[in-house]
Amino acid sequence: MRLEIQWITVEPGKVFIGSDNRSVLFGGIGPRHEVKIDYNFEISFLPVNHEIAEVALQDEDCYVASESEWTLAMEKKLISGENQVEELSDRIRGSYWLKYCDGRPFIEDNWLMKVSRTWRSGNPSISSIRKGEKCEYLRLVKRPKINHNDSSSPKLPASSDKSKLLFEELLISLIIGIIPSFIWAYFNASSGYISDGWLNLVFGGLFIGVFTVVFWRPRTNSWRVGNNCGKMKII
Repeated sequence: MRLEIQWITVEPGKVFIGSDNRSVLFGGIGPRHEVKIDYNFEISFLPVNHEIAEVALQDEDCYVASESEWTLAMEKKLISGENQVEELSDRIRGSYWLKYCDGRPFIEDNWLMKVSRTWRSGNPSISSIRKGEKCEYLRLVKRPKINHNDSSSPKLPASSDKSKLLFEELLISLIIGIIPSFIWAYFNASSGYISDGWLNLVFGGLFIGVFTVVFWRPRTNSWRVGNNCGKMKII
């Protein structure tokens, strides 16, 4: 089979991946974080058909592109596509926590989704493919032998600050839900309703506060690679 793959050289650089918006409708996989790629690599200009990719991947220097490599090439406007869904090598369960930020693929334990990109009229959007589903196209890279087992590379922590998030949720529920519920009851409910039905007001306010996560939440912390220490730091 003749391999008609156009390879484009990509120089080292930094890119940001992920979302700092954790609302249900408008958010994405987080946290937002910087990735620093220190090596040159080549990437296919277009997504590659699965059959051709299988042959190309027999070359020991050829791999399926990581999300970081894809993003760096895309920001440099070096790649393109047209009405295809292309699979990348990263495997996600629900977050980027514990990810090495040096360009290597991120494969989360017990992953559920394959990271992908969907092209429509030359414009890509972030998408995912469920575990077990096949994809017709892959994005390929040729990279030098990189030690992707190097544990000294910058790495995101194991999780977010859960106590901070819990406090934030309680504060949002208090300001948006509970306090307005009591104010409404004070001016509109019958006499004695607050003293008799305060528990209902509290739970109703909590529900309203939690429900707002569908539309809005404060931005979460973003992370960058330290210039001198090589560790991940909150921006």
